[in-house]
Parts: sequence; C-alpha cells; structure tokens
Amino acid sequence: MIYTKNVPTKERLARGLGGAALIACGLIGMKGLPLGYVLAGSGLFTVLTGFVGFCPMCALAGRRIAQKIQEKAK
Repeated sequence: MIYTKNVPTKERLARGLGGAALIACGLIGMKGLPLGYVLAGSGLFTVLTGFVGFCPMCALAGRRIAQKIQEKAK
C-alpha cells in the first residue's frame, strides 16, 4: 500500500456526509457563483479523503491511527 490510513472509521463517515452537504450547498444553494464552486471543490476533497481514509493534512500533522490500533490489540 502506498499510504497508511490516518482517518478513523467514524470520521470517514462524517467526512462523507459533510462533504456531500458542502457539494450540495455549493452547487444548488450558490448556483453559478464562484464561491459555490469553491465550496463544491472543498466538499469533493472532503468526500475523497473520507472514501480513501487518508488525509494529507493529517499526515503533515503526524496523525496515525495504525499505532493506536496496534496498542489496543496488546
């Protein structure tokens, strides 16, 4: 695997729902406005990080969930 997942399961679900809401707000609520397209783009990024389970910003901050899971197994 090229990357290590750094977003837990519950947060992945929240990112998916929140990202979908951002996309809907951007494309439907702010139809045709540049800010609407920016919101939709950030919503798409949020949905993708939830789907994949990896967030580049969390990786820059040093967040890892694999270590937490291994510690709980011991």
